[in-house]
Amino acid sequence: MKVKSSFSLAVLATTAGALAAFAAPRLIPLVLAPTVATAASAVAIDHSGFDNLLKKNVSDKGLVNYKALKADPAALDQYLALVSKNPPAASWSKNEQMAYWINAYNAYTIRLILDHYPLKSIKDIGSKIKIPFVTTPWAAKFFSIGGEKMSLDNIEHGTLRKNYNDPRIHFALVCASISCPRLRNEAYTPAKLDAQLDDQGRDFLNNPAKNKPGKTSAQLSKYFDWYKGDWEKNGQSVSAWVNKYSTVKMDAKASISYLGYNWSLNAQ
Repeated sequence: MKVKSSFSLAVLATTAGALAAFAAPRLIPLVLAPTVATAASAVAIDHSGFDNLLKKNVSDKGLVNYKALKADPAALDQYLALVSKNPPAASWSKNEQMAYWINAYNAYTIRLILDHYPLKSIKDIGSKIKIPFVTTPWAAKFFSIGGEKMSLDNIEHGTLRKNYNDPRIHFALVCASISCPRLRNEAYTPAKLDAQLDDQGRDFLNNPAKNKPGKTSAQLSKYFDWYKGDWEKNGQSVSAWVNKYSTVKMDAKASISYLGYNWSLNAQ
């Protein structure tokens, strides 16, 4: 979610394609220098660097110490360099690939905020974009993975939603806003991924500031509206997903309305 430099027609065309994806989160200074494709790593990367950073700078409630990270971004930049140079290989397990992409999304979102910090909302970044046809931080291609220019939309909609068919990713991807799910103060790892995603679901559905399930009526996060198609795949339903994690169970025919979305920065 950012912008710098001038753009060739080729770059503009590539950037415009990002708008086809559904809305998501973020933007950083676009890197326009030519990149050389990097071979996918045969071994899944180590996420311990990101894990240490999250433990140090994210509270139990998911609030981020952006001020401290802005003052000392070395650990984040080192992790992002590792991510950029080591895209997943086909030989990686599904959990290895998903953990990689979820961590990449959250880490690049943090980087985006730091590039514009201080600010009150990630949406404030959108007004600073000067690239034709790009109007949101999430559509701008500001980083590279394996030599390919990418946006946050590319990770969320073009990779995770497209390839893995697991709506729980919506509990894990954090767009730096109060109404988003909580940013975990640990990295996602292949060995713990399923347990972490389920824990995120319980945390999100039982937080009355984000969801208010009820037996006959419910006020839910707009995530269940924006991504309704994901929740209803394979014969599932929104109420079934809510009941999987909420302590308050909904009737299958309960009426559903959606809470307003608080885009204020998830800052400490």
